[in-house]
Amino acid sequence: MIPLLINLPEPMYKMRLASLKDDTVSTLKDLQTSGMLHVEPAGEISMQEQEVIRGQREQVSLAISRIQDILSALREEREILVPESVPQKTIMEMISRINDIHDRYLKLAKNRMALQDQIADTQSLIRYLSPLGENVDLSFQDLCYSGEYLFTTVLILTAEAHKQFLSKTAPGLIQEISAVLSGEVVTLIIARADHKKPIMKLALDLGAIQLRLPDKDWTLRRFFQEHGSLQEELALEIKKIDEQLSKVVEENLDDVVHYREVLTQHHDRLMVLEQLSYLHYATVIEGWVPISRADEMRSSLEASAEYHFLEMLKPQENEEPPTKLQNPSIIRPFQVIVNLFSIPKYGDWDPTPSVAYFFAFFFGLMLNDAVYAIGLLAVTRFFLDKLVDDPGSPNVRLFRNVLYIGGTVGLIFGILSGTYLGDFLNKYFSVNLETLAVATWIQKQLADPITFIVIALIVGIIHVNIAHVLSLIRGVRQKNIGLILSKIGLFITEVFGIPYLFWSLLNIALFPFDAQIYAAFAYPLFIGLILIVISAFMQMGYLGALFWIFDLTGILGDIMSYSRLAGVGLATYYLASSFNLLAEWFSSILAGIIPGIAGFIVAFIVGTVLLVVLHTFNMLLSSLAAFIHSLRLCFVEFLMKFYEGGGREYAPLMVRHYKKVVVGTRS
Repeated sequence: MIPLLINLPEPMYKMRLASLKDDTVSTLKDLQTSGMLHVEPAGEISMQEQEVIRGQREQVSLAISRIQDILSALREEREILVPESVPQKTIMEMISRINDIHDRYLKLAKNRMALQDQIADTQSLIRYLSPLGENVDLSFQDLCYSGEYLFTTVLILTAEAHKQFLSKTAPGLIQEISAVLSGEVVTLIIARADHKKPIMKLALDLGAIQLRLPDKDWTLRRFFQEHGSLQEELALEIKKIDEQLSKVVEENLDDVVHYREVLTQHHDRLMVLEQLSYLHYATVIEGWVPISRADEMRSSLEASAEYHFLEMLKPQENEEPPTKLQNPSIIRPFQVIVNLFSIPKYGDWDPTPSVAYFFAFFFGLMLNDAVYAIGLLAVTRFFLDKLVDDPGSPNVRLFRNVLYIGGTVGLIFGILSGTYLGDFLNKYFSVNLETLAVATWIQKQLADPITFIVIALIVGIIHVNIAHVLSLIRGVRQKNIGLILSKIGLFITEVFGIPYLFWSLLNIALFPFDAQIYAAFAYPLFIGLILIVISAFMQMGYLGALFWIFDLTGILGDIMSYSRLAGVGLATYYLASSFNLLAEWFSSILAGIIPGIAGFIVAFIVGTVLLVVLHTFNMLLSSLAAFIHSLRLCFVEFLMKFYEGGGREYAPLMVRHYKKVVVGTRS
């Protein structure tokens, strides 16, 4: 999608690459081949970065450990072929994938362990409750009850501890039912609730284990009857989980094994790099990489550099990354125009879209001749490369495309208005220019000087006010109250002041309003002036008392400056017409001086040569004038109102290959 008026530079990552000093040359070659890194001066590896290297090594080590956990779910030995090629994933992507698989594995493993614990608990209950069930058949709720007057619980004690327990709990103990099991005593105690704390404290001090009973309304007899089916259900659940675990492992087995080999090698390299970094035997390369190519850069380095540490961070507030513009191909050539003014600052506005629209429009409107436009396209195609030292440079390519686009717009205007070498066809072949125009309305507007000037001023009002709107938006973003008041006051003054002044001074009604409404325009006009004065004081202090007036006269001067659109456009046409007339005069004079067919031939040749030379001169002069004045309108009347610039150009380390080079000096 093409941005409407403003674009933003591409976001950047700050990259720090640490590698062994012996690998510096090969690493730089890899970086140059990739053509992504804008290199900046860098120092030695800091203590903080050494800690980051260690942290990354520990992260890789944890991932390897998790891989071992995942592979432990295999129930049989498997043979996996490890491919020689490196997987098309970065180390962090591999770790992330391993973490995802491990999370799924861990969730299933925990569920399986919980079921196994439940089976073990059930078997333990059967063991301890079986002898007790021979004497009582109470429910689980009755065996573990806590009420206002009584409480019950089942304890497991040694025989000696059981004797001590009974001897010390006589006052609060109501009833005790015991069963002996392999040197242990399972006892059900029924005691008074007000003695619960001392009784339980005594039991725990004697090493008693309080039996945890299921939260079911079952009697002991029913539990003994149902426990078999319960065990089968739990075993079936464990079997299902084992199948799910096997599925998780089988689906990812090849990747997991491959990742383990890659991560193990990377872990070993990080360990070596970590040790050597403390001995200052490592080189640091620092620079900026576009976020859109960060993963590509990481993959490239991981595939080529064995012992390295790569860190990518977002820019800090005090850092100033280079600016890489990201405009669509149709408007990208006009980046060279913006850069002539100033390179956009990183994170700030890129005005290339708005400059592209208006520059091409201004250029085409001022050139406005189909033949001249074709001549400009031909000169650009066949002669521009001979006028520059490096035809293959990116800026020359962009500039060439600017001329192509400008010439194409000029060709369109020329065809619409029916302009071919001025009035050449009318003068020499008596062709009515209106019949040549594809759009007669456009031809009439551009042929009338007054109408052309009015159109130019309307274009100026639109262009200048777009700049002021963008300036207002910048003021809002920066919370610049003075700038906000200035622009609001300016808009109010324009909206109400222009119709009011035309009505009061020139007696021209721009809108079909009554005189009372026009008279009322004076009040908002006065409010707008007050806002302009206040903003001038806020921005310039006492000097605002003098300089506020320039805000008003400035916009008038800016808009009047657009009359150059009509001036250059009309000059192109009238110069062409004058040269047509001049060639006709010379031809007529020569035909009168030299009699017969010889005079006709000489007059034709001289006239043709004059037409070619003079129109070539006018084509070049008009193209130059259209370019310069378009540049001036975009720079002075537009960009200076809201655009700051001051950025650095993104210049990555890259391999530059030219199909041909020019050597020596031009004589």
